[in-house]
Amino acid sequence: MLLLAAAVAALIWANMPGDSYESFWHTEVSIRVGDAALALDLRHWVNDAAMSLFFLAVGLEISREVAVGELRNPRAVFVPVLGAIGGLALPALIFLAFNPSGPAAHGWGIPVSTDTAFVVGILALFGPRCPDQLRLFLLTLAIADDIGAIAIMAIFYSEGVSLGALGLAALFVIVLVMLRWVGVWQLRLYVVAGIGLWCAVYASGVHPTLAGVLVGLLVPATPVEPAQSERLRFYGRAVIERADAARARLAVLATRATVPANDRLQDALHPVSAFIVVPIFGLANAGVRLDMETLGRAFTSPLTIGIIVALVAGKTVGVGVGSAIALRTRLGDLPGRVRYGHLIGGGMLAGIGFTISLFIADLAFEDEILRDEAKIGVLAGSLTAAILGSLALRYLGERLPLCTVDESGGAPPLPTGPWRDPTLPQR
Repeated sequence: MLLLAAAVAALIWANMPGDSYESFWHTEVSIRVGDAALALDLRHWVNDAAMSLFFLAVGLEISREVAVGELRNPRAVFVPVLGAIGGLALPALIFLAFNPSGPAAHGWGIPVSTDTAFVVGILALFGPRCPDQLRLFLLTLAIADDIGAIAIMAIFYSEGVSLGALGLAALFVIVLVMLRWVGVWQLRLYVVAGIGLWCAVYASGVHPTLAGVLVGLLVPATPVEPAQSERLRFYGRAVIERADAARARLAVLATRATVPANDRLQDALHPVSAFIVVPIFGLANAGVRLDMETLGRAFTSPLTIGIIVALVAGKTVGVGVGSAIALRTRLGDLPGRVRYGHLIGGGMLAGIGFTISLFIADLAFEDEILRDEAKIGVLAGSLTAAILGSLALRYLGERLPLCTVDESGGAPPLPTGPWRDPTLPQR
């Protein structure tokens, strides 16, 4: 709701008389240490720095699910990953069918991404009607989708990539891997290495939000060793016997050591990411002028139409076909109460492209007219996908068969005719 309110506020602000919206977000802010300085305008501070925290939070959640959650089973990963691959490839092909050549063709990467925040937010509105496994499926799909989209940005939308800076980034990744391998539980070391990784990735010319994903995936989420609990008992008894500052400090450190670094960092970051970073991103990027001339030009433009069709139809079909291949070939399954109706609705919701779609729109086009047409396509396509996906979950979610596997390991056939749930009352 906050993200939606911020997007609406950005549209209102951008269409007010004057140019205060763009002037504000182009205000330059710099951080200087001696002769070294990092100068960015406010919009880039939001997109490049603050949004790294969002991707860090999502990477932490996926890392935890892989380590101790639902994604420990490889069969549970194949379905969303193949769905994400289909959801990346088909929208790009559909967009290129509408824009096979010319300057607009450079925007083929705009409709490939799924906005995690909007999708998870809409699923939250359904409450217990939405199975937890569907949330996990779409979250995993969105992360695989985001990694693919960030890779597309790194390869096709980066200019002047510095190999030296990339090598330094690889060194920071090795440092994070070593910290994880030796079992370091102090968060400050991961934070310092993560900041260094962000700076190196930014200097390399690759989009720095990739650093957030990498750090999130590398912070350890596995349960701590039992010896830590024994230390907590020892230091806790010491505080009970005689409370002083040193013993209290040691007891606090022992308490922190009993909780995985992933959980502690996720607990600290999630409120900041969900309630501050993401709404500010919507406010900084969703503003586009919507006068009659701009709208008339946009909705007759192959660029805008291509983005809308790619987001609405391309994502739905791409995610559905990719997931169906994983189910029918027995590479994976969707356990729990996930039905084909949920899968169809989830595929439609995956067409909500906002975060990285707006990123790539800014990277792809220097022409302001093309950029505005692309943003209108992203907003219109995302709104359409959100409405259709919500309706599909509401009216199809419980009406189609379960996406489970039978005892032999095979996936059930797709529904071919009327189907009744024997657990529901029949007329």
